[in-house]
Amino acid sequence: MSRGKWAQPGVPHKGWYLVDFEDLGSPDETCQMCESMSIRYVHYMEHLCYPEVLGVGQVCASNMEEDYTAARNREKKAANRAKRRANWMSTEWNESMKGNHYINRQGFNIVLFSRFDGWAYRITDRETEEFWPAFRFGTEEDAKAAAFDHFMTLLDS
Repeated sequence: MSRGKWAQPGVPHKGWYLVDFEDLGSPDETCQMCESMSIRYVHYMEHLCYPEVLGVGQVCASNMEEDYTAARNREKKAANRAKRRANWMSTEWNESMKGNHYINRQGFNIVLFSRFDGWAYRITDRETEEFWPAFRFGTEEDAKAAAFDHFMTLLDS
């Protein structure tokens, strides 16, 4: 059985660091280090002495960066976010007096509204009244998904 790049001379085994992380939604890729595991969560790893960034799975990432909890925590956070996004997309939104759809979450008011050329959203901090308008989207679902991503960014900051 091949061990992929683990068995290749000149490929460092340790000292790698994370440069990006991606949730593919399903196990559609193969780990570029062991070249055998199907992966959904891709940890993009870089090494100063290796010319390529490798997209790897949790086990390889843990070994490469010598941190056996970081990769697992990234995947746990991504799985949680995917579950929250699915819940967000299936949530029944309220309807305002103006006919716009809205929800209130964690001190924010998120409104979806139809425009002549598509859909948009606005997020308002209910305490400070600071707000963030959004660009136009082709469908209500696209606007709802973008509002989720923006909302999660606000929570993370």
